[in-house]
Amino acid sequence: MNSPVTIIGAGLGGLVLARVLHVHGIPSEVYEAEPSPTARAQGGMLDIHDYNGQLALEAADLLDEFRGLVLEGRQAMRVVDRDGTVLVDKADDGTGGRPEVQRGDLRRLLLDSLPDGTVRWGHRVEGVRALGDGRHEVSFADGGTVVTSLLVGADGAWSRVRPLLSAATPEYGGESFVETYLFDGDTRHPDAARVVGGGMLLAFSPDREIHAHREKGGTLHAYVVIAEPLEWFAAVDFTDPAAATARIALEFEGWAPELRALITETDTPPVHRPHYTLPAGHRWDRVPGATLLGDAAHLSVPDGEGANLAMLDGADLGRALAAHPDDVEAALAEYEGVLFPRSAEQSAKAAYKPTPEDLVEFVRTAGER
Repeated sequence: MNSPVTIIGAGLGGLVLARVLHVHGIPSEVYEAEPSPTARAQGGMLDIHDYNGQLALEAADLLDEFRGLVLEGRQAMRVVDRDGTVLVDKADDGTGGRPEVQRGDLRRLLLDSLPDGTVRWGHRVEGVRALGDGRHEVSFADGGTVVTSLLVGADGAWSRVRPLLSAATPEYGGESFVETYLFDGDTRHPDAARVVGGGMLLAFSPDREIHAHREKGGTLHAYVVIAEPLEWFAAVDFTDPAAATARIALEFEGWAPELRALITETDTPPVHRPHYTLPAGHRWDRVPGATLLGDAAHLSVPDGEGANLAMLDGADLGRALAAHPDDVEAALAEYEGVLFPRSAEQSAKAAYKPTPEDLVEFVRTAGER
């Protein structure tokens, strides 16, 4: 290729793409809005699946290094009802295909695998315009621009690259997470720590759920799932942490105290995380010199697959470009020919709301699909 591949977004998908390109001797430039790799926390635990995320890391020649990041025992899964009654409790016997790592550790592994200067920090995209012949100009908030013959939008739900290819915009999916953290759980929050166990906890009722993970250092990271419209959350004053915590906890009156503790004992202000989706089966007509991956391409409600699919997208695109070094359009057509049916299949799966019986069976079969 005559010029570096231009990747917008230094999330996991964009970084896997850059790494796979590097493995094949193809230069890339990654532009990221965040000012540095440590500008914000990178979220919690990720289970990296042997049928997608691990395949991407293998393509990136990082599978051995990834295994060094795995937190042993965290594949344990437990399902309880709102009374705290354990319905199924699956220990981590070391044979599951979904090992858990901290997202920030995985991102650091990918960043460290790239040549110095590959990621250009502090470059917030303001706009993108087509110049013809498959070339595009990207403009940044600091007034700078870059012209590229291959532009990849790996910039998430609110992608600035997506409008080049598609008029689709994300819509609210009908439920939200409220995120909490309890630090040093075994010592400071023993009841909550006991109910979470050694790995992941799922507690549910028809329209309220609590998901929690045990992270490094005994941290308990909880996602309180509430199926209400955005207007309901707008009435919660998240600028007042105590009031917001009390309001969210009110929705779980009657739940076991050790489960409610994952809300009431939070050591951080509760954070509202609304879920947005793109239309099921989102796709676009081939646009010369541009494509999308990850949430920019197929945003859906959280189902444990998003990060894995973004990484697989990056790996597939990188391999397609390596296989067609002198024909970018052939590479993009090959990539999108795999991307679209996979995304449509996954969006259909994500739209299905599992029943309590489904969750129990999911855990009993070690989370395999």
